[in-house]
Amino acid sequence: MATSKKSTQELADIDRAHIIHPYLPKSTTERVIMARGQDCALWDTDGKEYLDATGGLWLAQIGHGRDEVAAVAAEQISTLEYFTSFWEFSNEPAIRLAAKLVEISPENINHVYFTSGGSEGNEAAIKMARFYHHRKGDTGRNWILARERAYHGVGYGGGTLTGFDVYHDGFGPNMPNAAHLTTPWPYRQELYNGQDPTDFLINELEETIARIGADKIAAMVGEPIMGVGGMLVPPDDYWPRVEAVLRKHGILLIFDEVVTAYGRVGEWFAAQHFNVQPDIIITAKGITSGYIPLGAVLTTDAVAAELEKDFGFPMGFTYNGHPTAAAVALKNLEIIEEEGLLEKAKKMGQYLHEGLRTLLDLPIVGEVRFVGMMHAVELVTDKESRTPLPMLQPMLPDVIRREEGVIVRDCGHNLVLSPPLIMTEAEADRMVEAMRKVLERTTPDGVIHEQ
Repeated sequence: MATSKKSTQELADIDRAHIIHPYLPKSTTERVIMARGQDCALWDTDGKEYLDATGGLWLAQIGHGRDEVAAVAAEQISTLEYFTSFWEFSNEPAIRLAAKLVEISPENINHVYFTSGGSEGNEAAIKMARFYHHRKGDTGRNWILARERAYHGVGYGGGTLTGFDVYHDGFGPNMPNAAHLTTPWPYRQELYNGQDPTDFLINELEETIARIGADKIAAMVGEPIMGVGGMLVPPDDYWPRVEAVLRKHGILLIFDEVVTAYGRVGEWFAAQHFNVQPDIIITAKGITSGYIPLGAVLTTDAVAAELEKDFGFPMGFTYNGHPTAAAVALKNLEIIEEEGLLEKAKKMGQYLHEGLRTLLDLPIVGEVRFVGMMHAVELVTDKESRTPLPMLQPMLPDVIRREEGVIVRDCGHNLVLSPPLIMTEAEADRMVEAMRKVLERTTPDGVIHEQ
């Protein structure tokens, strides 16, 4: 039945009346209603154009509006839109996707467990790690190590491992037997008591293992690069040394690559960038570039052998191995491969980084960092003290969006960018110029002057 087209105001009124948005207080009445997207551009229902410098939530690897992806989804829906992958049931797209994921993964990975997204993936990984040790007879190994400023989704277990108070306050009691370690954040030298950051962090890890008992710890989970924490890049020797400590104590290493996988860092996986071999890798987001929800948890022969014996792994999601999502993922990975987007992420990431580095001449820009197409501009009140810039009202990303039509994100006092891997030099220049126009009017005491 045909319906009349509603105005932006009507849509906004309905939205305010009925939709609960994540992280949006009732007092915020503004709504930006997106109508369409193409490549790195978005348009709202009033026809205003925006440059997407965030890739949605770190995921629009191939950009918006790809007709070839829509065609694959339509064909699969018309053939087999869904059937369960529980028990002995499967489908060809899921089988083909699993084989492709194993092909591009670190060499120790041979098995795939499908989910609908990153939060589900974190819950599955926690259970896998505990169940693995339980099946081996190490029933006391149920502690999980994580880090402060970590983000591991909004489930019960993953939410507990997330290292921000806002994700804990009011939701407790949290999952027991979780411990948080210091964040690897080289710019913040004050965290490490004058020591080399990696030395400090490895000593802390060893001390934590000794305090809890290695025979009680199932796994350590970490984002290889901490996204929500502020796009925090650890020292090059951090992950190899963490891996060595965990191997020594029989503790599994879980990489949460929900943000970093599928080309975001210029490799298929950040594990390859840091030259480590996790036991479990959690992925989602870029696996389909957001065209449809899907996630995949990847693991080794050793872990899979314990999960699959006896009565199997007693955990499943309704949409495990969803055939339409798998078909879309296959097409997405094909585009990334055929268009050389891994290499382009490195090349264009370097280009954008060089542009963002020019912002260091501003008094409030303390550091600019990147890996591939993950970028951060850390804002401070003073370059010498490195005191974080206070929260601004209106928020800096809101001002940049309204005035310059460029969508960026704030993570605390960091502005972060994760544009589609297809970004052009002209678009990178526009991102930098938009940020400069607002940041040069922003004072260390948190005031954004009028144009």
